[in-house]
Amino acid sequence: MKITRLLAYRVELPLHEVTYKWSGGKSVSVFDSTIVRVETDTGLAGHGEVCPLGPFYLPAYAEGVRAGLRELGPHLLGEDPRQLAKLNRKMDAALKGHPYVKSGLDIACWDILGQATGLPACELLGGRYGTDVPLYRAISQESPEQMAARVAGYRAEGYCRFQLKVGGDPDVDIERIRAVAAKLQPGDRLVADANTGWVQHEAIRVAKAVRDVDVYIEQPCLSYEECLAVRRQIPHPFVLDENIDDLAVLLRAKADLAMDVVNLKISKLGGLTKTRQARDLCVSMGIAMTLEDSWGGDIATAAIAHLAQSTPPEFLFTTTDFNSYVTVSTADGAPRRVNGRMAAGTRPGLGITPKMDVLGAPVVSVP
Repeated sequence: MKITRLLAYRVELPLHEVTYKWSGGKSVSVFDSTIVRVETDTGLAGHGEVCPLGPFYLPAYAEGVRAGLRELGPHLLGEDPRQLAKLNRKMDAALKGHPYVKSGLDIACWDILGQATGLPACELLGGRYGTDVPLYRAISQESPEQMAARVAGYRAEGYCRFQLKVGGDPDVDIERIRAVAAKLQPGDRLVADANTGWVQHEAIRVAKAVRDVDVYIEQPCLSYEECLAVRRQIPHPFVLDENIDDLAVLLRAKADLAMDVVNLKISKLGGLTKTRQARDLCVSMGIAMTLEDSWGGDIATAAIAHLAQSTPPEFLFTTTDFNSYVTVSTADGAPRRVNGRMAAGTRPGLGITPKMDVLGAPVVSVP
């Protein structure tokens, strides 16, 4: 089997709740997503998705995905998409860095591998655990009262894990955490995610002000060293996210006891192949994980679901269903939230069928 053509489609994904806000005044109303299609000489085709959280969250931006595919694509023609390790070495040799560019290609090739073997991707990624996986709901940054009011609505949809967007004014963030925590019920989990928004002294001050609250503190500061300093001075369970972008820093964080939970984002690491490596390393080191991506629609959600459901449940802290946040559906067969949980599909590969009328004309074609 050989890759014969690579295509990419641009799709806008508006939000049900109009705007998603987080630290530093950053916000997105319409997500710019790239759907990647890999075609082969056997007639099989696979699909992936890359959707950066705007150009100001990670070192990634939407048009960069398409530009990178034009650069990288010619090097992959004639390669066997089922040989994932070899394909990733080829991509890394042809394009240094830019893991988010490679992510959609890698996901699409896992989709092809599943179709070629007749197996769902989760069974190839480690085996299917259980019938479904737990989801968290991100609470966009608003006033403490508005964020607390969101909890009841999300719980009615089945969520019991909440990621509270903080990283603003420390005094307001203290109020946000306390207001939302007051709405929680037994069994709920709350994460205060600063998305690098606090400086070190602010993070310590906030955490100590809510020392009596059952809350996880996530990525309070920009640098790894600042986060580690905060971690060593506060009593709360600690989550790292933005700083964990390769295996080297993951191993360093384990050695430093820098976290209790780690967020692994598929596009940040370069696709399912490398995220699975990081996932399996975390399992061997006893570290719980949130498995997700920066953002996306149906295809990204399908990839997340397959990775999450192939993870031992005791190490899966939570995952997410981005397709429930957006108003546009790009594929049939994608996982759907049921009572705050979702299940990976049972059809071969990702188990999705893209809606070509929604995707429209390709914006990248190689050759």
